[in-house]
Amino acid sequence: MQRRQTNEAIYNCTLIILALVAIVHVLRVFLGWSVTVNGSDIPMWVSVIAFFVAAGLAVGLWRETRV
Repeated sequence: MQRRQTNEAIYNCTLIILALVAIVHVLRVFLGWSVTVNGSDIPMWVSVIAFFVAAGLAVGLWRETRV
């Protein structure tokens, strides 16, 4: 029983982190935030792809834990 509760806590933390990452990427696109890494600008399309990846993983994990 203890192991199941630990796994649920890990799944919930992971779900929250993935959802937050997806939200930040959507905010970046809509608010026009620029991101520069080592002097190179990261294009907006990277955030669009990252949103779909993070949101898809979050939804998949949520559906898996609700079974």
